[in-house]
Parts: sequence; C-alpha cells; structure tokens
Amino acid sequence: MSERTPVLTTGAAGGRARERLGAGMAPVALLVGLILLWELLVRVLGVREFTLPAPTSIAATLLEDAESLTGHFLTTLGQTLLGYAAAIVLGVPLAFLIAYSRIAERTLYPLLVTAQSVPKVAIAPILVMWLGFGILPKVILIILICIFPIVVSCAAGLKSTDEEFIELSRSLKASEWQIFRKVRFPSALPQTFVGLKVAMTLAVIGAVVGEFSGADAGLGFVVIIAGGTANTSLAFASILLLSAMSVALFYGLVALERLLVPWASTTGD
Repeated sequence: MSERTPVLTTGAAGGRARERLGAGMAPVALLVGLILLWELLVRVLGVREFTLPAPTSIAATLLEDAESLTGHFLTTLGQTLLGYAAAIVLGVPLAFLIAYSRIAERTLYPLLVTAQSVPKVAIAPILVMWLGFGILPKVILIILICIFPIVVSCAAGLKSTDEEFIELSRSLKASEWQIFRKVRFPSALPQTFVGLKVAMTLAVIGAVVGEFSGADAGLGFVVIIAGGTANTSLAFASILLLSAMSVALFYGLVALERLLVPWASTTGD
C-alpha cells in the first residue's frame, strides 16, 4: 500500500494539472473563435472599415503605430498605477479607523458612500478646470473611483475576524499587537484582496475617463483623437490595449494574492 501511494498522488496531481490547463484554455479558445467569427462576418457582409474594422485591420494598425501606441500605453499605465497606489495608501488607514472606531465608522462611512454615489464622469471636467491638464486630476479621479471598494473590503475583513480566535489569543496572554499581526491581519487579507482586484479594474477606467476630459497623451486621448478623425481601427487598437492592460494588472494581482494569501480561495482562476 505504501508503494502505491506516491503513484496515486502523482496521478491525482497530474489530473489537477490537466484540469487547470483545460480550464485555462477554454476562455482562450472562446476568444479565438469569436475573433475568427468577427473576421468572417466583416468580410462576408462587406462591412466598411469606418463602421467596424476587421481584426486583421486592427492588428495592422497596432503594428504600424506600435511606437506611438507604446508611449500612450505607458502613459496610461503610469497614471493607473500611481492612482491605484495612492488609493491603497489612503484607503487602508481609513479601513483601520472604521474597523476599530465606532465614531470613525459613523462619521466616515456616510461620506464615503456619498462620494462613491457621485458620477465620476461629471467630476472629471471640474478637476481639469481646477488642476489643469497634467497627471494630478487623473490620479485624483482614480483615487475617488478606487478608494471605496478598498476601504469597504478591508474594513469588512478586519471586522469579520473570528472572535473565538481573538479570545483564545488573549487567554494565551497575547498582546493586542500580536493579536493584530497573527490573527486579525491575516484573516482580513482574503477580503481585502477582493476589494483590491475590483479597484484594479476600476483604476484603468478612471485613467481613461481622466484622459477623455483633458489630456495630450494616453490611450484615452488616442481614442478621442481617433473618433474625431474617423480612424476606427486606431480606436479599436487603443481599446484592445486598454483591455490587455486591465487583464494583465488583474491577473498580476491574482498571482500576488496566491503568493501572499495561499490559504484563501482565489477568485479569477
């Protein structure tokens, strides 16, 4: 029996690997199928490129304007990461305040809900009017969009710690700092990462909204220019790059979650 166990374990691991590979290939196969269908319909129906460019036309635009699009891609990526990092720096301390202080919760929560309910598209032109066309209004807009899911998820994670673990730690003479470091903080990480992943996708949207309102660089700026010159292929190429950026950032965060919180069930597999 003892000699058969490694064989069984290896077989089970191989089965899980094949299952994960199959699960990963399924969305890729679906995406490839949709692109092929898109190309076929555009060619068969004779759709004009002005209305809907074929995927091959978009790919050609990506290659022709690769240098210019790379610069705009990096501009949007930089703004997104800066605003996202600032939202974490501001949001996590607010979550701690809300989790540990009833007064702070009653004071800050309504303000956060009110700020979240305001349409950010309406705020963007005002920020540009106040702060100009630089990076600052884009970063502030990203913070306003991202901070709510970060605060809510982190505060919920801190408040959902099992009280039995806390009482057990106190019975073992653990200090409040030890309880936080060993119990509260690890138990809050899974829910915190849920908010961080939601905020990551919103950060890209915030950067584009900021660029729509006033910018001289970035993929959102390219979409506006492409729309004004009826260059639909360039607009689709920019949108494709924005989608790729959002997906890459999201799954980068998923990988970080697996590394830091291996005990949690990861969403986004």
